[in-house]
Amino acid sequence: MNALTQKIDFAVIITAQDANPNGDPLNGNRPRENFDGFGEITDVCLKRKIRNRLQDMGEKIFVQSDDRCDDGCDSLRARADANEKLKKISKGKNTNRDEFAKAACEEWIDVRSFGQVFAFKGDAVSVGVRGPVTISMAKSASPVDIVSTQITKSVNSESGSAGKTSDTMGLKHRVEFGLYVAKGSINCQLAEKTGFSDEDAEKIKQALTTLFENDCSSARPEGSMEVCRVYWWKHGCKTPKYSSAKVHRSLEIKLKEGVAKPSCFEDYEITLQPLEGLEPEIIDLR
Repeated sequence: MNALTQKIDFAVIITAQDANPNGDPLNGNRPRENFDGFGEITDVCLKRKIRNRLQDMGEKIFVQSDDRCDDGCDSLRARADANEKLKKISKGKNTNRDEFAKAACEEWIDVRSFGQVFAFKGDAVSVGVRGPVTISMAKSASPVDIVSTQITKSVNSESGSAGKTSDTMGLKHRVEFGLYVAKGSINCQLAEKTGFSDEDAEKIKQALTTLFENDCSSARPEGSMEVCRVYWWKHGCKTPKYSSAKVHRSLEIKLKEGVAKPSCFEDYEITLQPLEGLEPEIIDLR
């Protein structure tokens, strides 16, 4: 497959309804928010979901979560060591880093997409791969209201004196409603180095449109997280005249007049400022 020949920018509009889009373990697993009250979903969280969707599509993934492991490897090192191509290339201090990186990119789509650092304890060398796909932290268009609900356990986790009473209290947090926007780009120069192709870009786009399939949990019940719209700008060359920042700014989202507290996607006015010679593909999933 030939490497990507046209730069791509994209934006994804996501809604959360009575869900915890991305809990913060350092804050009691409350939904993430900044100091101004705007909700956040980390880029790491988004990449995890993209990897899961690519895996569901039958692609080979290097950074697999334990509950989705499909090759019997219980760590990244075990997965790298199990690959025959990498095993032949690995020669301690004499390892050819370029050949190692090329073989890893050919094997795993997430490595040639997002990049990866192969650095394991005891290895004489480490290999770094820079990926062409970058995604920003998703941020809500308006401040979000976080609701905390008191819950109780109905049964003990442990028996005897080590156990706690069955009415142990706890908290569960959720966002009443939030409209989040994630923005990203795919760089042609880095795509040439990793072998990321037009076909790979289409797979990333498909993953973005189905981001929350097979992702339900107690914190995110089925249907509570939704990808509403995907904007996919495909430039006509490797280095276009519009920067990614300008392309992303062309998408404007604001509350409709008279709406004080948003509760649905329709409470927002979404406009796209025209850029001469650049029309995005708009995938409306509502």
